[in-house]
Amino acid sequence: MTTVRAAQPSYIILPREVTDRPTVLSFLVSHFARIGEAVWRQRVEDGKVHWQDGTLIDETTPYRPTARVYYYREVTAETVIPFEEQILYQDKEILIAHKPHFLPVTPSGNYVNECLVHRLRLRTGIETVSPAHRLDRETAGIMLMSLNPATRHHYHELFKSRTIFKEYQALARLTPQLQRQAVTGELELPLCWTVKNRMKPAEPSFLMQLVEGEANTHSEIALVAVQGDIGLFELSPITGKTHQLRVHMLSLGMPLLNDRFYPQLLPKTADNFDQPLQLLAYRLRFTDPVTGKQHDWQVDGLAFPKSPVPN
Repeated sequence: MTTVRAAQPSYIILPREVTDRPTVLSFLVSHFARIGEAVWRQRVEDGKVHWQDGTLIDETTPYRPTARVYYYREVTAETVIPFEEQILYQDKEILIAHKPHFLPVTPSGNYVNECLVHRLRLRTGIETVSPAHRLDRETAGIMLMSLNPATRHHYHELFKSRTIFKEYQALARLTPQLQRQAVTGELELPLCWTVKNRMKPAEPSFLMQLVEGEANTHSEIALVAVQGDIGLFELSPITGKTHQLRVHMLSLGMPLLNDRFYPQLLPKTADNFDQPLQLLAYRLRFTDPVTGKQHDWQVDGLAFPKSPVPN
């Protein structure tokens, strides 16, 4: 069987609290149960699991709490994403890139080398390229990447302290009420919403849901243009929960076009590259905490569909 191996290793820090796994292998088999024991044994046998200094781990290597274990992810077949990323800016500390739809930021699922980090490492020759924040695989837009491990924490802090400003665009079908207002000329733009609610993981766990309780999410959303029954929205996430904008648009009765997760999780199929999720991180503004440089980057926005979108 032919497999595709990640060019860069992943790693896991062995938890201090684990006391019932005498060997590294027994921990990996237990922790990554979905991968399967036979796969881990084969990786160890093939020399694809090692300590941080490169020393190989075998079947009898004792468990060492807090140590880093490096391993190479593999998949039997990797989907090639037929869209290219763009480098918008680069200096000694950071790189700003425009990620296309469908491309994951880091290795995940069926993607090991088809990810933004690996592509940028190949293009720049810089092995320390690392994302400063998250962006869903299905979402396109501007990503801030750190190049210098010594200063990386400063860029993570921008997002923790909410001193970096992200703006998104989205397309969604208007509610029947808004459609009627648009037809009669009663709809005044921009139409704005402040959305605050509580979100937590749903089932399956990669989905999010709204629940009762104190709000832990906040988005500012504005309808800025209308064409037929489709609206163009500008969205500013004040907090940064997983799928926050997608769930907040759903809560307004207007799920995003081509969203395969919300309002209903659709069966897993091959990507339809002609129907990307209509969500774009189109602007990023911040003051570089290391160089002091003012950054304000923007890419072309979303376009209304050229033909009617099926209901």
